[in-house]
Amino acid sequence: MKTDPQSLPYRPCVGVMLINPQGLIFTGNRKDSAVPAWQMPQGGIDEGEKPRKAALRELWEETGITGDLVEFIAKSGDWVTYDLPPELLGKVWGGRYRGQKQRWFLFRYTGSDDQVNIATEHPEFDRWQWSRADEMIASIVPFKRAVYETVVAEFRGHLA
Repeated sequence: MKTDPQSLPYRPCVGVMLINPQGLIFTGNRKDSAVPAWQMPQGGIDEGEKPRKAALRELWEETGITGDLVEFIAKSGDWVTYDLPPELLGKVWGGRYRGQKQRWFLFRYTGSDDQVNIATEHPEFDRWQWSRADEMIASIVPFKRAVYETVVAEFRGHLA
């Protein structure tokens, strides 16, 4: 890569921590990974889109869960960033970003498990589960672990 990664911007992104009534967290296993790679729903913010609207759109695109099946609880106090590892720099997002800056939203799921549909138009997950925070953090890819620890710490009072 010819460009210094430190000179690249962060990609604006949202993340969704979706909890069930028991305070367990929705995690999906990325279908594009050869090894287990569990994560919460997340994705980019479209041009002109407000972060909360982007969070609900990403939740729907990745899980089939619509906004009427969730209750807004909180959003992160600040943006949380992570840098891509060297082996991914220049390969994802057209090489335009060094990583992501994410605004996280906490929603409580009010639907039932049979209303979750990860077989979406552009599926990201091949399976999903409800996880305790420590299980989720242990299963996340290492370069995102600090972000997940920050998000869990911020939303800890609502978790199992």
